[in-house]
Amino acid sequence: MQVFRGFHHPGIAPACALTIGNFDGVHRGHQAMLALLRSEAQHRGLPSCVLTFEPHPRDYFARKAGKPELAPARIATLRDKLSELERCGIDQVVVLRFDEALATQPAAAFIQDTLVDGLGAKYVLVGDDFRFGAKRVGDYTMLDAAGAEQGFDVARMNSYEVHGLRVSSSAVREALAAGNLGQVASLLGRPYSISGHVVHGKKLGRDLGFRTLNLRFPHRLAAAMGIFAVRTHGLAPEPVDGVASLGVRPTVDDSGRVLLEVHCLEWPSPLGLEGGYGKLVRVELLHKIRDEARYDGLDALKAAILQDEADARTFLASATPHAATGRQTTRDRI
Repeated sequence: MQVFRGFHHPGIAPACALTIGNFDGVHRGHQAMLALLRSEAQHRGLPSCVLTFEPHPRDYFARKAGKPELAPARIATLRDKLSELERCGIDQVVVLRFDEALATQPAAAFIQDTLVDGLGAKYVLVGDDFRFGAKRVGDYTMLDAAGAEQGFDVARMNSYEVHGLRVSSSAVREALAAGNLGQVASLLGRPYSISGHVVHGKKLGRDLGFRTLNLRFPHRLAAAMGIFAVRTHGLAPEPVDGVASLGVRPTVDDSGRVLLEVHCLEWPSPLGLEGGYGKLVRVELLHKIRDEARYDGLDALKAAILQDEADARTFLASATPHAATGRQTTRDRI
């Protein structure tokens, strides 16, 4: 899969079958849309293309209004979104920076400049609630009329349901906030996970007797926060069980930065003490143990971590590796 920042690149396809959206989480509704896009692209002999945005448009408008609390909690990092889009078989992704110019661009100009001139769209697939352009005046009817004039096909996909529940990024965020990882896996079609390179931290975990792997979460607010039983992929040939904290570490840090700290229950000995740094790992969050909390001193924090480790061991002992780490198949996505 090719990834482009903007569409002014010589390597970008001159024509494509396109879908547009934020795709936060790449949930089962997204996957169904992407499967349809791939099918239509193959019938037309075109590459499949996803147009997405960074930052999230609601992030931009929240900052502009001076109300950061209105920004959505992020399900996935850009890395994880791109990874899932690639796993769904998409040929190319174009990431547009959502800024003042894009936020104020008239809907008609977006169609002409981005879809027609920029991406050469011959087929455009959108969701049933798709809106675009300044003040969100553009909709499916406008896009369909433009397609008839400009020579590209337009299709709309209705919402996707699982057990009577409409699958959406909002539904995933709500399930993550509630700590319902089983429902999250049902909505995503896979266990919820976060990936990244292991970075150096303050080494406080070593002093407490709980060595940790640190992964940065680059957004101000993660959709999942708390203490979790986890499995980490990428450290060893087999997944490594652990307990992890995803949050702002209120007892030891006042920066507000979100960090994922993973303590492996059994450290892979071939790595040595320093062998984890720099590795690209994927951490599956399988069960929420509790919310993040502030403690009165390191002794209280250490006692809480000991209990978290015990709770994680209990859960992971009952969770089969296949059930916990199974990935969705192509058949499941259609």
